[in-house]
Amino acid sequence: MAGRDRLVGAAVAAVGLAGVAVSIYLTFVHYSAAPLVCSTSGAIDCERVLTSAFAVIGGSALPTSAAGIVWFTVSAGLAIAQLAGRGSPLLSRAQLAWSALGLATVIGLVFIEIVMLGAVCLWCTVAHALVLITFLVVITTRRPGVEGGRA
Repeated sequence: MAGRDRLVGAAVAAVGLAGVAVSIYLTFVHYSAAPLVCSTSGAIDCERVLTSAFAVIGGSALPTSAAGIVWFTVSAGLAIAQLAGRGSPLLSRAQLAWSALGLATVIGLVFIEIVMLGAVCLWCTVAHALVLITFLVVITTRRPGVEGGRA
């Protein structure tokens, strides 16, 4: 793996680990009585977002942040696998597909926050930005016509 590709892989892994941390915090707040460190009034209202029906997966008790833990863990795992020399065209395509799935989910969640709830959660926005960064890094490092997307 070339120096630039190692740096990119390390960056994607670091973003994934940061996303795991944010998602764990949001999941902890969901299940505990811990106070949320965020604004609770106006357009920036984490409490309104995180206590809405959309804050859980399919009406279950499982918070969407738990899905964030899974998404960021898989994303970091794919990047680490590539860094460990297990890079392959399949792994590269899996990272791209996983990133695209994450971005599609984020677009839906941002729509829900802005249009349906009329409030934005800053912690959620950090997680959404980390997904966007992951997608942009992954998509911009792919090189068409090169095996696995990398030179």
